[in-house]
Amino acid sequence: MTTLNFNTQAIREGYRMTTEQEHSEAIFMTSSFVFESAEQAANRFSKEEPGNIYARFTNPTVEAFEKKLAALEGAQDCVATSSGMAAIFATIMTLLKSGDHIVASRSMFGTTIVLLNDIISRFNIDISFVDLSDLQAWQNAITQDTKLFLLETPSNPLGHVVDIEALSKISKNHGILLAVDNCLLTPALQNPIALGADIVIHSATKYIDGQGRCLAGAVLGTTDIIEQVHGFVRTTGPSLSAFNAWIVLKGLDTLSLRMEAHSKNAMKMALWLEQQNNIEKVYYLGLESHPHHQLAKIQQSGFGGIVSFEVKGGLKSAFKLINATEIFSITANLGDTKSTITHPASTTHGRLTDDEKSYANISEGLIRLSIGLENIDDLMADISKGL
Repeated sequence: MTTLNFNTQAIREGYRMTTEQEHSEAIFMTSSFVFESAEQAANRFSKEEPGNIYARFTNPTVEAFEKKLAALEGAQDCVATSSGMAAIFATIMTLLKSGDHIVASRSMFGTTIVLLNDIISRFNIDISFVDLSDLQAWQNAITQDTKLFLLETPSNPLGHVVDIEALSKISKNHGILLAVDNCLLTPALQNPIALGADIVIHSATKYIDGQGRCLAGAVLGTTDIIEQVHGFVRTTGPSLSAFNAWIVLKGLDTLSLRMEAHSKNAMKMALWLEQQNNIEKVYYLGLESHPHHQLAKIQQSGFGGIVSFEVKGGLKSAFKLINATEIFSITANLGDTKSTITHPASTTHGRLTDDEKSYANISEGLIRLSIGLENIDDLMADISKGL
């Protein structure tokens, strides 16, 4: 079959029509599936015969989402999870054991750092944090026990970037798996596997759903890796429900169109913010002033919808600006059609220590915007109320 373009795959890939000949994908809301005989049940449990068994680990709606997302990411296989954090946890617990070592970026979602420090470390797995863009730091952190590089690029909320292809060469030279959280760009704007990553992780709650309706996550990679992660999810239970799978499956239909619109709006907002007197610094990869702008132009096809900025006056001024908005939703979620605004230091990164915030450049005056699909002039007018 001819290789299909992204938008066609996003709409047509993955789904098997049932005997009812439905045009829109069906939701299989059932906890279990019936077998024609005891022999068939035994054969399915032993994997001698393919087919559905129990919705914790086999469901046609979930499978359709997994196949479609795998096609868009250029991955061999995918396993869906109940949330993005479940996807990260499942990846680590599947592929590492006591005594192993992880090298992770300092510039990640706050809960990911808390997961590593407070939970993963309990299993005698060592973690070293490095500056995301410093390739030499990744190299220097490697030990004989290093099994995984874990990062998100661009990072949340400052848009730091690492050269994925160069980091992949380092990881492969040492037999280390490279896992990239692609949540902020999605496969519509970046394909880490094509750049050498072994694993891609998603919080599908964000842009893949795109409308703030549900929680979902996914892990993608080679069939060998994903079979192992699927075994962990099957046994421990952080699987994706059929209803949530149907929501994010339908979200993929419009992913490319939405990411293009988010990026266009975000660029206009970032340029406008740079001209405002009460703002010290704007962080958006589309700006030439961003230190990673040139690299982002090479390995991304767009810059995404996240714009962060530091307001003069620190915490007091940040809260004043946030509270003055009327259109922006004050919420920690991102990737929605509705624009959102948050104060990372007291919310998404609030559980980090002062040192960890300092290392990640999360200041008291930092505000993160997730630019939605409203009229951009209305959004700029809304921000100006607090300035």
